[in-house]
Order: sequence, then structure tokens, then C-alpha cells
Amino acid sequence: MDFFGLGPTVTVGATFAEPSDASSTRTVSVKSDASSGGVATTPTRLYTTGDTIAGAITLTTPPGSKVDHLGVKVEVLGQIEMGFDRGHAWDFVALAREARPAGDLIGVTEIPFVFKDVEMPHESYEGINARCRYVVRTTVTRTYGGTVTHDLPFVVRNVSVPPENDAAIKMEVGIEDCLHIEFEYAKAKYHLRDCVVGKIHFLLVRIKIKHMELEIRRRESTGAGANTYNESETVAKFEVMDGAPVKGETAPVRLFLSPYDLTPTYKNVANRFNVKYYLNLVLVDEEDRRYFKQQEIFLYRDALE
Repeated sequence: MDFFGLGPTVTVGATFAEPSDASSTRTVSVKSDASSGGVATTPTRLYTTGDTIAGAITLTTPPGSKVDHLGVKVEVLGQIEMGFDRGHAWDFVALAREARPAGDLIGVTEIPFVFKDVEMPHESYEGINARCRYVVRTTVTRTYGGTVTHDLPFVVRNVSVPPENDAAIKMEVGIEDCLHIEFEYAKAKYHLRDCVVGKIHFLLVRIKIKHMELEIRRRESTGAGANTYNESETVAKFEVMDGAPVKGETAPVRLFLSPYDLTPTYKNVANRFNVKYYLNLVLVDEEDRRYFKQQEIFLYRDALE
């Protein structure tokens, strides 16, 4: 007996339904903090917009106990959280079903759920200051003792229509009377399994370059107007040249994208954030001075993993 009127608790669990063809089940590995340090990965169910989300929730009470409740609700939620407002999620998808009317629970109760053809317009994203996530949330409202909730996360990825009018990039940059280079990339729009192909031509070299690399940088923008906040991170590095180039030399570029943790370019996700990508050419001279040149590229998803 509970002398404070809270009553016995209920344990909530949830699982996704397996399709009739087990080979069609899609999962992805999601990074999570490991308790022993480092990063661990967890297999997580993968969906795309328009999919049906189905499964079952399991409600378990302690042996010999009965839990009175005011109702059991199951929801599919798509939420965006911002770094400056952690803990306060904005729901852009919110579908709810009453799984069980008010009554009592005894032992183990399994309740199926089905949400058909769910529109999930934004991909799952875990950034520096922005987060877009999806969960199946079960809420048990107890007669005494408040609510018990359980979140079953899943990942959403959507295939994009390949962009048109993809022209080559060709630019000349340099430092007057010191360095003049011309770089060209075959195109500016890439799918996530693509390869960046290009060339770097050295037209004038009067400084001693010892190293050159190409970076892929991700820029996350949150807020709007004067309150826009940008955060950049390097997600890939590729060594183009080790040693001093000479005038007339050409360095080839061939950078495969699939090994890296990239997302598509996201423009104005629910008026909350943007994600852009850049190719950043970095040259380092013998005095460790660094010279940069950035070029924006567009990334898109052409297939689900």
C-alpha cells in the first residue's frame, strides 16, 4: 500500500511492427553517448515520409497490483529543439490515438497502434544548436500519481528529386604578386554517395606552400535577421598535396563523400534552421600561415541506406 496515494507504478514499453517481408525492414545506426566514454551506436528504425508507422505498446504492472488510470494515449511526434531553448520542443507533426479509455491495468497488457501514411516532411537531424527528431510517445495518465511516458525514437530520411542545371565551378583566386591559382570542380550539386572531382591549377607561386587540403565544412544557421547564429564544423578532410607546388602544376581532386557523416542541404527547416555545406580549400605555407577559399555546394539524398 502507498500511504501517499501514489499507488503502484506501471512500466511502459513499445516496439515497432515487423513487416511481412523481414528483408524490407530498414534500420540505421544512430550515435549516442556511451556510458563508459566515447560514442556508441544504436540500431534505430528508419522511415520515410508517407510510411505507415505501426507497432505495439506493452503496459506492465507489479505482480498482484492494479493501476487505475484515466486513459492511455499514443502519439507520433515530429519535434524541433533549439540549443537556446533545450527542453522546449516545437511539434510540427502531432498525431494522437486513444489506446485505452479510463479503467485499470493488471499484469501485462499489449495494445497495437497504427498510424497510416504519415507525412514527415523534415529529416531527422542532430546538430550543434538544432535538433529534429521523431518519436512514438505513450502516455499513461494515472488516477493517482501523475503521468508515465515512454518515447520510442525513430529516424526519418527522405529521397530528393535530383536538382537540375548543375554547372561546373571554375574560379581564380590568389594573393597579388604572390599566389595565383585556378580551381575547378565538375559540378556544384552532389548526392551523398557521390564523388567530388576537380583540378587545381597553379598559375603563380611565389610563396613556399608545404601542404594543401580540401575540407567539407557544415554551417548550421539558427534564428533569423539580426539574431541569426552560425556554427561551423569540419566533417571531412582530404589531402590534395604534400609539398611545394610550382608554376604550371596541376593537382587533381577526387573526394568520395560516402565515408563521411553528411546530411542533405536543409533550407529553412520549419522556419527554425538551415544547414549548408562548403568545399574549403586550405593552403599552409612554411611559416604555418593558412590561406582559405570556400565554395558552397548543394547536397541531396538520392536513395535510402
